[in-house]
Amino acid sequence: MRAGNELVTACVIDDHPFFRDGVARGLANSGRIRVIGEAEDGVAGLELIRAELPDVAVVDQQMPRMDGVELTRVVTRDKLRTRVLLLSAVTDSAVVFRALEEGAAGYLSKDARRSEIVAAVVDVAAGRTVVPPELAAGLVDQIRRQGSRPALVLSERERQVLVGFAAGRSIPALAKELFLEPSTVKTHTQRLYEKLGVSDRAAAVAEAMRQGLLE
Repeated sequence: MRAGNELVTACVIDDHPFFRDGVARGLANSGRIRVIGEAEDGVAGLELIRAELPDVAVVDQQMPRMDGVELTRVVTRDKLRTRVLLLSAVTDSAVVFRALEEGAAGYLSKDARRSEIVAAVVDVAAGRTVVPPELAAGLVDQIRRQGSRPALVLSERERQVLVGFAAGRSIPALAKELFLEPSTVKTHTQRLYEKLGVSDRAAAVAEAMRQGLLE
């Protein structure tokens, strides 16, 4: 249990240097948070979390190599002590829902004031879940829709791979289009296959269409 006067430790993971630096400085200047590191993409961010185990990771959703929801999934799967707060320009209710379902402790818009971000980091470190009213409102319909059919949660990269396959693109072509290594696309492809219960591209597209994932 953290002592009442002990600073919350946090890291900031965002691929936009100006925004990342601003958030890090805002947290550090609050007098309540110690920023122990920054990272510019999801993979580097996960390495930072594993190495430092901060109380809170403030993470962007849309990043190269690994998006925020996927990073959250790995942190949750590996039972790391760090709690993830997504701070993103993407505020679609489906994305917020997926983030919380994967274990995120909070989700804020990048339009949030500095004081709101500081308060959210402190709350998340204390074990609370943070979703502002304007984002929570959209979750009700999303929960109802998810409850009406079996939930299949795809990461942003998995969705991009699926759409690419539906358009007839190969793994090398997708790697160039998404600015990823072919091996990384293959990893996302394997996860997509596992979630859909298939073993090839044609079957993946057919099953995705059956489940309404390509509508």
